[in-house]
Amino acid sequence: MTRARTIRRMLAACILFVAFSGSVARSNTSSGFTSDKGSFKILVNGQQLGKEEFSIAPGGGAGDWIARGESQLAAADGTKTNVTGTLELRPDGTPVRYEWSTQGAKKASATITFNGPVASIELHVGDARPFTQQLTFGSPQIVILDNNLYSQYAVLAHLYDWQKKGAQTFSVLVPQELTPGTITVESLGSQDVDGKKLDELSVKTEDLEVDVYLDNGRVARIVAPMSNAEIVRE
Repeated sequence: MTRARTIRRMLAACILFVAFSGSVARSNTSSGFTSDKGSFKILVNGQQLGKEEFSIAPGGGAGDWIARGESQLAAADGTKTNVTGTLELRPDGTPVRYEWSTQGAKKASATITFNGPVASIELHVGDARPFTQQLTFGSPQIVILDNNLYSQYAVLAHLYDWQKKGAQTFSVLVPQELTPGTITVESLGSQDVDGKKLDELSVKTEDLEVDVYLDNGRVARIVAPMSNAEIVRE
């Protein structure tokens, strides 16, 4: 068994749901970011399993932005997991640095730095020796969509070209699974959700479909039908 595969198996106990896979493809340009702060309820089969607190705000550099999220989750067997992620972005949405950590049955953390289309990963799992890996994408504009950190869909919504609309393909990285791939995003227009008009984005891979609903550009709800999961803004 390779060391990379061993690391991934160790991480499996830290992950509840939502992962992407596929091949690398081009991405699109950003329309700019706006500050946001709030929390999401994480529901599976109608039961609340956790909560995410998040913020998207200007960073320390000129025009940089910082997206932070922290999720607290409880599995059916009572096991609790805490996941945090901090993503530093340039004004056009290009990632600069991403740090995540998870604590629960297993402890793991990683730092990812981006140099153009190359992502350099340093992963720590428990007391094991750090694992390093480089991934190369087709574009320096790489979307980060990590497990159980749903506020990162707000960054994806800003990267989507709302003027052009139609299906748009993005390079994507799921850091907790060391998984590069692609996603296809498409606007489905305005939808009536619980008596309120929300803009719907369809997010798809070969084996996953997620519907993201936005209220004036802010993520209000995320639905993952295949896992019976629903993320609702409080």
